[in-house]
Amino acid sequence: MNQDELKALVGQAALAHVVPGSIVGVGTGSTVNKFIDALAAIKGQIAGAVSSSEQSTERLRAHGIPVFDANTVERLPVYVDGADEIDHRGHMIKGGGAALTREKMVADLADRFICIADASKLVRTLGAFPLPVEIIASASAQVTRRFAALGGQATLRPGVITDNGHPLLDVRGLAITDPLAMETEVNQWPGVVSVGIFARHKASVCLLGTADGVRTMQF
Repeated sequence: MNQDELKALVGQAALAHVVPGSIVGVGTGSTVNKFIDALAAIKGQIAGAVSSSEQSTERLRAHGIPVFDANTVERLPVYVDGADEIDHRGHMIKGGGAALTREKMVADLADRFICIADASKLVRTLGAFPLPVEIIASASAQVTRRFAALGGQATLRPGVITDNGHPLLDVRGLAITDPLAMETEVNQWPGVVSVGIFARHKASVCLLGTADGVRTMQF
């Protein structure tokens, strides 16, 4: 089974976690696109969606699924999104698609985070995937120096501006052994909008696409 088929498999499996009649939190990325396509088949059973990116909003609307502004929603039963890395405790690195801040905002509205990913994303320690950090542009050098002090090499992602109008740093060379502590620390740095560590908003369930089918991990 190729990676595209695995993504479709977990996207379909995530439908079992959708609460009928509810508004569904929807993330961003190639795996989530498969979930959106699967969601279209049951769109009459849900009230609509809250999306974490312009890209996902366009895809949802193309399928005829109503998209609500996050400001009009107080809570969501579930948020379905992918991950660039996930560890065995449900902590994740996210932001490869540059939507980390809005993803964290929608995750904060949700009672449960359903992570959909293929088996290559499961790791023992976060950090092999470059850590995305959304920043205020004028803080780039300052935040880069702070990461250097931790042993990380931060570089601006070329040609990328987030939906919020900010640049992104990608930080290499980190071994994130305490994701919650690092998320808490980096989020306090002046000029950081959001760091792509999802430890406070970690996964409740991970649906992992493997050669043997979907493996369900509970956290």
